[in-house]
Amino acid sequence: MNDFYPALQLYARHSLTVDAPHILNIEEYGNPAGFPVLVVHGGPGAASDAHQARVFDPHAYRIILYDQRGCGRSIPHGELEGNTTQALVSDMEAIRNFLNIDRWILMGGSWGSTLSLIYAETYPERVAGLILRGIFLCRQQDIDWFYQHGADLFYPDYWQDFVRPIPTQEQNDLVAAYYRILTGDDEIARMSAAKAWATWEGRLATLELNEMLVAQFNDPFRALALARVECHYFRHAAFLRPDQILADAHRLRTIPGVIVHGRYDMVCPVDNAWQLHCAWPQADLRLISCAGHSLVEPAIRDAVIGATKGMRLRVS
Repeated sequence: MNDFYPALQLYARHSLTVDAPHILNIEEYGNPAGFPVLVVHGGPGAASDAHQARVFDPHAYRIILYDQRGCGRSIPHGELEGNTTQALVSDMEAIRNFLNIDRWILMGGSWGSTLSLIYAETYPERVAGLILRGIFLCRQQDIDWFYQHGADLFYPDYWQDFVRPIPTQEQNDLVAAYYRILTGDDEIARMSAAKAWATWEGRLATLELNEMLVAQFNDPFRALALARVECHYFRHAAFLRPDQILADAHRLRTIPGVIVHGRYDMVCPVDNAWQLHCAWPQADLRLISCAGHSLVEPAIRDAVIGATKGMRLRVS
């Protein structure tokens, strides 16, 4: 089974000013002369993590990580102004130009898959390959599954913790209720809601509960950005047209792609991956038995690392 490559040495860090007030953090690992790959993290509102770079052979790849607007080391932290999907796609193109890259591979999981797909549909000529995990099409039905009705049927105990910060009379629209608190002036209520939001996601990210991963999600700094930015996006239908990714999937037909998805993914149900594959049949779909959503799950990690090895041969 494929395992993470050894810890990688950071060889460059950049700050890139985009639309005010946003400044992006960018990090580079691996081989400066290797084939460039952009790692697109999830959320929206999560952050890059150096272990995400460790699914790539550091001798073969120039590995670029960055923090999207409002999270990680990008500033301002938790900022919602100017934070839209269209802005994030423009940021990716700004990074490509800033680093003087002609074409690159994109690797994204969860929301990272969403953003990678939208970028590739916008700039197909700039994408040499796509490696996608835990597909999130960001349709209203996908948002409702996780934040209103669907996943709650499988985890009613965790669901009670998720809805606890919300008054009963507001629980018919939990995203709107959370948005009110997360953008409100009550700092204590805001942090309590952020931790409940992040804990719900962390608990369901793996097939079997991973307490260490939940603790990472529940870290106050991470939880606040994750909850605020995610809720902001989902309150606004991710700033996408209905079924936008599937409708524009024909633009991906010349791009080599691998789709990795856990069959028991509770964050992003497997029909996301299946529908994408139906719209983009040229991609290699790998459904992973006995696995959920997260890259920390061994079978998911094995499939993703296998995809990075295969993709390097294809693009060469």
